[in-house]
Amino acid sequence: MNKQKIVKWTKVIIAVYAIIGISLYLLQDLLLFHPVVVQKDSVYHFNQPYKELFIPIDKETNINIIQFPVADSVSKGVVLYFHGNRTNISRYEPFAKNITKNNYSVWMIDYPGFGKSTGKITEATLYESALQMYKLARVNYQPSSIIIYGKSIGTGIATQLASIRDCKRLILETPYYGLASLVNNKLWMYPVKRMIHYQLPTYEYISKVTAPISIFHGTDDALIPLSNAFKLKSKLKQLDEFIVIENGTHNNLNSFPIMQQKLDSLFKQ
Repeated sequence: MNKQKIVKWTKVIIAVYAIIGISLYLLQDLLLFHPVVVQKDSVYHFNQPYKELFIPIDKETNINIIQFPVADSVSKGVVLYFHGNRTNISRYEPFAKNITKNNYSVWMIDYPGFGKSTGKITEATLYESALQMYKLARVNYQPSSIIIYGKSIGTGIATQLASIRDCKRLILETPYYGLASLVNNKLWMYPVKRMIHYQLPTYEYISKVTAPISIFHGTDDALIPLSNAFKLKSKLKQLDEFIVIENGTHNNLNSFPIMQQKLDSLFKQ
């Protein structure tokens, strides 16, 4: 290949690299979050009783919270549940039954732009929304009765909250070491940490959590590889636990008896 062709192909490669990088930078919110908007005056048709309320964060941001109460008994406490990056609370509502059956109420929050929540997503807004839900829970519950639960992208938010507020336990389902670390696994050729809008450094926050921690992750998780989450193990305290579920994927851990049995035992403590 002569020098002229080498120069030509070098320019093509650089142009493609730049176009892909710029596209990823500009479209990252669309790639990371997949919300489904619900009209504020619409009614959710869940298969369990619920109550909903809104928490204003600023002039544009109004956060929707769905509360699933315990059926036919006195609540032992509340689980603050931070869901994944898809649709809205309606996708995650079925998981509440796994918790309410153990006499814990469940409060689920929709992020800005998800469901009935309004506003623009920023990392600061995600943390502030979580904090406001915690403060609301503290009106009726002591920290010893509050469990913080994060799933997928919600694990970073849950861990940050548990790092600044006391709780009975932090439960993480399919967590990541940090968002930059996760993205860098696939886009190593780009300066990911400087490009992405959201860091969500779970590894940084988890070291500051004083409550017991339980982590669940599957061996066949294609979205958040076990190898990425497993790096969190070095940050855990002596009595914390990292539970690996064989053949578990990103979305099916709750179908495994081992997870159900472990959750049941945690909620009975």
